[in-house]
Amino acid sequence: MSDQVPFDTDVVTLTRFVLQEGRKVGGTGEFTQLLNALCSAIKAISCAVRKAGIANMYGIAGGTNVTGDQVKKLDVLSNDLVINMLRSSFTACLLVSEENEGILVVEAEKRGKYVVCFDPLDGSSNIDCLASIGTIFAIYRKPDEGEPTIRDALQPGRKLVAAGYALYGSATMLVLSTGNGVDCFMLDPAIGEFILVDHNVRIKKRGKIYSVNEGYAKYFEPAMTEYLQKMKFPKDGSSPYGSRYVGSMVADVHRTLVYGGVFMYPANSKSPNGKLRLLYECNPMAFIMEQAGGKATNGHRPILDIQPTTLHERAPIVLGSPDDVDDYLALVSKHKV
Repeated sequence: MSDQVPFDTDVVTLTRFVLQEGRKVGGTGEFTQLLNALCSAIKAISCAVRKAGIANMYGIAGGTNVTGDQVKKLDVLSNDLVINMLRSSFTACLLVSEENEGILVVEAEKRGKYVVCFDPLDGSSNIDCLASIGTIFAIYRKPDEGEPTIRDALQPGRKLVAAGYALYGSATMLVLSTGNGVDCFMLDPAIGEFILVDHNVRIKKRGKIYSVNEGYAKYFEPAMTEYLQKMKFPKDGSSPYGSRYVGSMVADVHRTLVYGGVFMYPANSKSPNGKLRLLYECNPMAFIMEQAGGKATNGHRPILDIQPTTLHERAPIVLGSPDDVDDYLALVSKHKV
């Protein structure tokens, strides 16, 4: 009697999954090629994260990025990996990174039809304490045949072709939507492939967890203050919501997607435009959340309806279970009166 673990000979890898979906709509394979390049970068980043201490990659790299955050050594490595993989994939014409002030135009001989906006290493303030971090990306199609310009990147989230994130936690997970639901892929280090583990993920209509940095509670707007009070001290006799906050958007949003509830980085009197960046943080996460049946708002309109005006524009965001987000919007309307 054999004690060997059965080996699945028909696993659905991310490449296989995307090829199947592309075949349904008569795709050319260029999008699959783009995702493969992203996956290569994500695998390399995952490896670097796992051995960061051994490779002496913790700590400050010696500066700040364009949005004022301290740049870590892993930030620099991750940014270079994503840029180089995408540039050499022959699928992208324009790149936007959190770590670069301006647009990155791909050389003419290597250009494809896609625009990719990304945060190469989200939550990097958590690197040294080993908390979960991630990579976020948003993919647009270039709207015309002309020379790539900043206008090609400044598209509202409704025009996204695909979006996703990688979470470097107890395992490496890639969550992806191509506009037809949300699917989760786990990196199997034994074969070096992302394997489909959860198809067509749906968020709960209402959760029992809220995620927000309450250190800024002193500066919150009245609607947010009342919303938090109602979750902590419900008047209908129900149990209060639990509070969970990692401080890494990828980790907090992924938990919200899996368990339901609401993630918030609202406007406040110190940061009236919020902190998170629209193009490569808010838009891809809002896209994922809406595709899973949730909602994402800045308090006044859906995140995906906002027309970006600058590359590193910030936006307040509240996203998660639809009933929880609706409760917040009801209080916003109440306080407008």
